[in-house]
Amino acid sequence: MFKKVLIAEDHEVANLSVHRTVQEYGVAETKYVYYCDDALTWIRNAIREGEPYDLLITDLVFEDDIVPQKITHGKDLIKAAKELQPELKVIVFSSIERISLIEDLFRNYQIDGYVRKARHDGQHFKDALKAVDSNKIYQSPDIRLALRSKNSHEFTAMDIQIISSLSNGILQKNIPQILQDKNIKPSGLSSIEKRLNLMKEVLGFTKNEQLVVYCKDRGLI
Repeated sequence: MFKKVLIAEDHEVANLSVHRTVQEYGVAETKYVYYCDDALTWIRNAIREGEPYDLLITDLVFEDDIVPQKITHGKDLIKAAKELQPELKVIVFSSIERISLIEDLFRNYQIDGYVRKARHDGQHFKDALKAVDSNKIYQSPDIRLALRSKNSHEFTAMDIQIISSLSNGILQKNIPQILQDKNIKPSGLSSIEKRLNLMKEVLGFTKNEQLVVYCKDRGLI
C-alpha cells in the first residue's frame, strides 16, 4: 500500500478530486502542489528526510502564470524526479492522447500508468492506483487499445537482455545482476517487472513465455 503520494496538477478542482480519490484509497499522507518546481522540491526534501514518496501523480501540461518556473512540463518533472529517485512510481493523469508521446513516456521515462482525462476517468484512475500499487503497468482502456492497434513497441537493449535471459532459463530475480554487469540501467527488479509488464500490455500477452516466443519468431533474440 502506498504510504506517501505527491500530486502535481495546476487545476484546483482536478487537484482536489485526485487528492480525495487517493485518500479514499487509504493513503496516509498525500500532498498536492500546483507547480512542477514545487513538486521536485517536495520530492527532494522527502528523500533527504529519509521518507521518500512512493508515487508521483502528475499532469503533463501546466499553464504559465505570474510565478516563474524552471520546470514547466510534466515530462520534464518526471525526468528530474526519476534522476533523484529512480524507483519512484509515476502515474500520468492528462487529457493528451498523442500515442507517440505516451509510448515515449512508458519506454524512456519508465512511467507506471497513464490515465486519460475523459469519461469514466474517475474509475480508471482508481483502477490505475490498484494496478500500480501491485507493481503492474496501467493504461486506461482507450489508450491501451490505441497502443495495441499500433503494435509498435520498440525493444530497447534492456528489453532484449531481459527476454534473452528468460529464454536461457535465468530466474527473473537474478536478471538485475546481469544487467548491472552489462552496465544497463535502470536495472532493479522492479524496473525489470515494469518492462515485462509494458511489453506484454502493448503486445497483448499475459505470460512471459509468450513474449519469449514472439521475440524468437522475429529474430530479436
